[in-house]
Amino acid sequence: MDLFVYGARDDEKEFFNLWQHEKNIEIAFCPDPPVIENIDLSKGYRCISMVATPLSKESLIKLAENGVELIITRTIGYEHIPLELAAELNIKVNNITYSSNSVADFTIMLMMMSLRKAKYVIKHCEVKDYSLLQYQGREMRNMTIGIVGTGRIGQTVIEQLKGFGSKIVAYDPYPNEALKSKVEYIAFEDLIQTCDIISFHAPSTPETFHILNKNNLNLVKKGAILINTSRGNLIDNDAIILGVEKSIFSAVALDVLDKEPPFFNRNYKSSLYVNHDVAILESYPNVIITPHIAFYTDQAVKDMVDNTIKGVLNFYEKH
Repeated sequence: MDLFVYGARDDEKEFFNLWQHEKNIEIAFCPDPPVIENIDLSKGYRCISMVATPLSKESLIKLAENGVELIITRTIGYEHIPLELAAELNIKVNNITYSSNSVADFTIMLMMMSLRKAKYVIKHCEVKDYSLLQYQGREMRNMTIGIVGTGRIGQTVIEQLKGFGSKIVAYDPYPNEALKSKVEYIAFEDLIQTCDIISFHAPSTPETFHILNKNNLNLVKKGAILINTSRGNLIDNDAIILGVEKSIFSAVALDVLDKEPPFFNRNYKSSLYVNHDVAILESYPNVIITPHIAFYTDQAVKDMVDNTIKGVLNFYEKH
């Protein structure tokens, strides 16, 4: 059994190495994503693992030529892989699941930081401005919260929010029958018109692309808080910027962005990067941006590795 791991971080290697010894799997690592310049490292391996960096068609064809039969992405989403071409090349593609609490916890943290103006407070305290009046926040129990997408993570957010006493409504084109006793499903347009907090937990599909945009921005309840910890392209960046500038949004917290910049999860401390959307959004005192780290907990990392290995073992049992 073998596996070549692209985009391997040191924290993942710790768990991969445990499996390597336990199940006698030959595992090799590359810290970089699969690109045409390093794709030949996969020669001799039937299985590879990668994360969310887009895989080019050229690289995918080369993987097939190298004998790769299975790609396991260590992510829930798989839109970064050309699935139709993979099927034509007889390459199987698997995704994985990980602790839904990781993203759910982070989401609720962003809600509370937004309600309590945490970014504003921290920056003012850094310059010794401890005056009180500008710090007044709002309480969760008084909020109507709209959850867009009720898959595993959306469900976990709903469960965790119950303890705050907030009113919760949800939108999903495919409602979860088991959730109907816990949450009211409403149309997306009704959700954005009535909710004080709008939190996105939907997959990236043609139907969800820019589901919130400049055309329906005027429907959003004045003063709403916008949270996105799912997929960046669910919300048009231009709509977010316009919504902040027109005070439609009282606060915004984003762990993902439309046209997500390549420097997320990289150290650019001493480098010049140019991304106008990020620069504009970061400049607002009521906007929090985090670099796609909502998933990043010890449990989630372990889950990502464990489920990758389970996918490899299952592949070898069947092939």
